[in-house]
Amino acid sequence: MMQRESAVRLWFDMWLRKADLGILGLFAGDAVYIESWGPEYHGSQKIKLWFDEWNTRGTVLRWDILQFFHKGDQTIVQWHFRNRMEDGREEAFDGLSLIRWTPAGQIRFLQEFGCNESRYDPYREGPVPQFREGSAAWF
Repeated sequence: MMQRESAVRLWFDMWLRKADLGILGLFAGDAVYIESWGPEYHGSQKIKLWFDEWNTRGTVLRWDILQFFHKGDQTIVQWHFRNRMEDGREEAFDGLSLIRWTPAGQIRFLQEFGCNESRYDPYREGPVPQFREGSAAWF
């Protein structure tokens, strides 16, 4: 379990440092990575391309790991994420990553699930829900 947690910490650290510290070794050649808002990358080369390209447009400010859960060849990571894009827009949300591992300890599959950090109680004023105006978050 410690090896898997170290691998996840390395992945998050790569984003925080904007540096490829071994993407092709971390992900299996046929890995699949699904972001919480829709994009899907197939293969470690495509994951590396996305990482390199994204880091020209944005900066990850925080990616804090809150806890890990392990079962068989799977790990779930609970985290908090914050970034700033080059246009000045900032995004932050809570999330989970579901990870499946190869027998050799590489990531074979990773799917993110996001949760808006701007939460509220729609029943605070009574039994009729009061929802916020505007569109829902992108994930």
